Amino acid sequence: MGAGEITMDKRFWADFLARLRPQLTEWRRDFHQHPELGWTEYRTTYHIAQILKPLGFDITVGKDVLVSEERMGVPTEEELHTCEQRAVEEGVPEAWVEKMQGGHTGLVAQWDTGRPGPHFAFRFDIDALPILESQEDSHLPQQHGFRSRHEGEMHACGHDGHATIGLGLAHWIKRMKDELDGRFTLLFQPAEEGSRGAKAMVEKGWLDDVDYFLSGHIGIQSLPVGHVVATTSGFLATTKMNVLFHGTSAHAGFAPEQGKNALLAAAATALHLQGITRHSEGATRINVGTLEAGSGRNIIADFGKIQLETRGETTALNQYMVQEAQRIIQATARLYDVDVEIDIVGEGIGTESDQAWISVVEQACASSEHIQHVAPHIHAGGSEDVTYMMNRVQDQGGQATYMVFGTPLPAGHHHPQFDYDEDVLAVAVEALGRTVAYQLSTSEE
Repeated sequence: MGAGEITMDKRFWADFLARLRPQLTEWRRDFHQHPELGWTEYRTTYHIAQILKPLGFDITVGKDVLVSEERMGVPTEEELHTCEQRAVEEGVPEAWVEKMQGGHTGLVAQWDTGRPGPHFAFRFDIDALPILESQEDSHLPQQHGFRSRHEGEMHACGHDGHATIGLGLAHWIKRMKDELDGRFTLLFQPAEEGSRGAKAMVEKGWLDDVDYFLSGHIGIQSLPVGHVVATTSGFLATTKMNVLFHGTSAHAGFAPEQGKNALLAAAATALHLQGITRHSEGATRINVGTLEAGSGRNIIADFGKIQLETRGETTALNQYMVQEAQRIIQATARLYDVDVEIDIVGEGIGTESDQAWISVVEQACASSEHIQHVAPHIHAGGSEDVTYMMNRVQDQGGQATYMVFGTPLPAGHHHPQFDYDEDVLAVAVEALGRTVAYQLSTSEE
């Protein structure tokens, strides 16, 4: 049975997914219990490798996965060391932690059929968010005992499911090894949150000869399970900045004139940034998400820190916002006579999915029992550093798309009660597998 026949065969997919579903649930819940923030995904990377190795994939980890200098927003050495020790305590062999030491997490799995054919690549993000997960009885992970064991860290955006979908697709590739042609590269990417990780993998060259690139996301909008979106557009380019104001402390009663108030500089900056003139050529965004300053009510604050982001409908529009933000930050620091440091800790660029994927996904999934509807397009309105990967493939003459896999959402993304219907995992595996097989069958004609 060839790849094209497998695409249409309902019995194959029914049998394959029936065996795979329990594993998908087990993997997802294990990842959910052990969330790890960007560049600290030590346990996650190790467990992905242990599941893939018996299948026969070529596995690359550590510094060979990415260009270390291209990483953005890497935690401090102390934070990394703490997470490395936690991984060892949770069963990751020290030799594996040493491979990833210093925040070199993530994994690339490759499969070469040995037969001529296109090169497919897929991206699955694996990091979590700094969110305290809900303990409400209505929250499914709390009900079923797989709530996060790492207080203050949570898979609140579905990346536990994305890693699981990647493992499911790997099992499909293994099952189809005699029918598939060409090569397959699966990138399990660290540090998507904050747009920090993709560029470092891209610069390693994994995507330089890729013909077809697919990635995607669980949810985004609350849709029924079985609804798949073929292409996504409207990714906003973005820049993430940490800004640190250095002032001079002084007694607020005895000698306030000796102080230089970094708290006021930070607070004034947060307000002035909202006044950036919007651009006529498209949508722009700015948000100050945190403000931390000072050490006591009777002390002139000698430090102030804000975390902010800009976004733009295009890379050029985002750059306009960045330049204006930096101008205001510097000017406000001068106004309050304090020093300031601006650190770029994440960036994402704009991109569009290739529209050719719409008919491919529609036709590939037309005979599925589990995929009830394929929507041609969705407008994202957010940011994703997968855009670096999509652009690299498109710049080299390949085609790229970003799919959405529908699921009801009891709470929105990045919420303490975020969750999804686990049936979406099997739907996503089938949608990706069918799309690959259909694309192969039509390429051979």
